[in-house]
Amino acid sequence: MKIAIGCDHGGYLLKQDLLIWMEENDIEYEDFGCFSAESVDYPVYGEKVARAVASGAYDRGIVICTTGIGISIAANKVKGIRCAHCADPLSAEMTRRHNDANVIALGAGMIGPNLARRMVEVFLNTEFEGGRHARRVAQLDAIEP
Repeated sequence: MKIAIGCDHGGYLLKQDLLIWMEENDIEYEDFGCFSAESVDYPVYGEKVARAVASGAYDRGIVICTTGIGISIAANKVKGIRCAHCADPLSAEMTRRHNDANVIALGAGMIGPNLARRMVEVFLNTEFEGGRHARRVAQLDAIEP
């Protein structure tokens, strides 16, 4: 599995922690920035990760800002992206099972690194259930902006 990851300045430190964790767990990833804690605009990085996942070059994405909200909105503007802002492992699990989310948004100002690692682990290891949920995901994907 290949992961695209990106953040704004508010998510930089949490992203750095997740990069170390992914390396320790042999998870293949590409870092789409930002690359310091200097102020940047979250839509830029949400879009970069979303486009990488939507292209099919990456299986899943992780986006991080201070709350996780703004960057999730940015990612969801890209056709083919189902980005879920999650704050706990159960929501990370259920968005994979029922919504086939392909990007998870995290709020670095809201959660700590241990919780973030667990949520990402659950998000990456949970499969989509399909069945009745597939019809609903198809309806989501059919919505035009």
